[in-house]
Amino acid sequence: MTKLTPLALAVTAALFFPQQSLADTDLSAVEKRLNQLEARLQKAERRADEAERRARLAEQRLAQQQAAPAASEQTTAQAQSSADNPPAVRQGSAQAPAVVAGPQPPITPTPAEQQQAAAAKPREKTLADGFEFHAYARSGLIMNDSASSTQSGPYLTPAGETGGAVGRLGNENNTYVEVNMEHKTQLANGATTRFKVMLADGQSDYNDWTADSSDLNIRQAFVELGSLPTFTGAFDNSTLWAGKRFDRDNFDIHWLDSDVVFLAGTGGGIYDVRWADNLKSNFSIYGRNFGDIETIDNTIQNYIATANTFSGPLQFMLSGLRAKDNDERINSAVRSDNAGDSGVHAMLAWHGDSFYGLRDGQSKTALLYGHGLGAEVKGIGSDGNLTENANTWRLASYGMTPLNKTWSLAPALLAQESRDRYIKGDSYRWVTANARLLQEINENFMLAYEGSYQYMDLDPKGFKDRQSVSGGFYKLTFAPTFKPGDIGDFLSRPEIRFFASWMDWDRSLDRYASDDAFGTSGFTAGGEWNFGVQMETWF
Repeated sequence: MTKLTPLALAVTAALFFPQQSLADTDLSAVEKRLNQLEARLQKAERRADEAERRARLAEQRLAQQQAAPAASEQTTAQAQSSADNPPAVRQGSAQAPAVVAGPQPPITPTPAEQQQAAAAKPREKTLADGFEFHAYARSGLIMNDSASSTQSGPYLTPAGETGGAVGRLGNENNTYVEVNMEHKTQLANGATTRFKVMLADGQSDYNDWTADSSDLNIRQAFVELGSLPTFTGAFDNSTLWAGKRFDRDNFDIHWLDSDVVFLAGTGGGIYDVRWADNLKSNFSIYGRNFGDIETIDNTIQNYIATANTFSGPLQFMLSGLRAKDNDERINSAVRSDNAGDSGVHAMLAWHGDSFYGLRDGQSKTALLYGHGLGAEVKGIGSDGNLTENANTWRLASYGMTPLNKTWSLAPALLAQESRDRYIKGDSYRWVTANARLLQEINENFMLAYEGSYQYMDLDPKGFKDRQSVSGGFYKLTFAPTFKPGDIGDFLSRPEIRFFASWMDWDRSLDRYASDDAFGTSGFTAGGEWNFGVQMETWF
């Protein structure tokens, strides 16, 4: 700002006060007028200095957001120095009294400025940054109509041995917990890291202390490296991983407690290799163990190489399996056959964003095929007893849709045929039809209904002393359920449910095996009631 000399002040006074300047010609009167003007100018200059200081602070805050932390600290120091030492008023000529600005009062930043300055200052990182905690748990009590123990489980039928689930609502008596801990970071170069570990335990004991029968296990422990800056082209924004894990692209029918496909083990791979905007692939290799066999003294290791490709809602998955020396394993039956040492697995899946194109909701359908060691099509590479010539086809389809403001529907269909599975000439065929209905009563209470029917035709040819049987199984469940919200959402939790289930099956199924659920004491064909209470949650 340009500052006025005493001569200029005198001229100004004469212009503003002409009559008085002509009348008051003595020096004291002029000086008095000049001092008044000087005081006004000093106030104006202080206001101008304050405006300049605020402008500098605004510029510095902008620079702090764009610069490194070190530059931010330097800018803050400069701003503080300017506030503590404001510029002095310029001196006038030697012929007139000097005009010098006096000490400036300290200027306290406004609350808004203090808040902005605190936000601009870099925050020190802590261990909690990037940490996530997730969990799944279910636990409940179940009894029969005599208030005694009973049989239950989504796989309690003879077809359950080859993956034939019948529905979990009102049909579970265990406690199962998964605890997931993750830590994620993003580096200055844009790269990301992720570490995850999962602990899990399952119990059928109702006691509070169950250490003697604990199945506590580390089910996952892996690291991911994503968006590596040196990865370009198709590998831009891809993710490398290694460790023990469930494959990222597994999916299931939750209310049946059945995976459509489940790939897991220890290994490594890469996700999201993008060939085009609507085409990407994942590649992995997993290792699993089949366990010891009598003819050799090492544990058989099964290796699974997988390519998983997505194009819009379409998914095609192809896997090759190899387990050296597994063909030394003998499956004993009426006639004995050797297990296989290789196999293939394939899946074609459709992930719909509507209820089969008919209404709002979602749906998924998958067709799976496996040969040799790949003939266990749900849990890839998990069965070491499959023969070299085993063949399995499996169809899975399910959907979820709101019918109106009160009712919601979730149907599911599973069907499988497996031949030469464990013994040449054996056959395992079954189909499950299931539906769950939700009826909203109010925002915290609903009624859940579930019905299941399963037909099976099993001819194991004496494998594990199993008998040839065929017949049907039926289950109906009624479950009053409490939720904190999202009452009509099939996949929101937590829930606390009370239930009553009725089930029955054809009498011929009681003789399938001596060590399965059907035909045991107190659990035979003719109708069985189960009652109980259960909680389920995940986050």
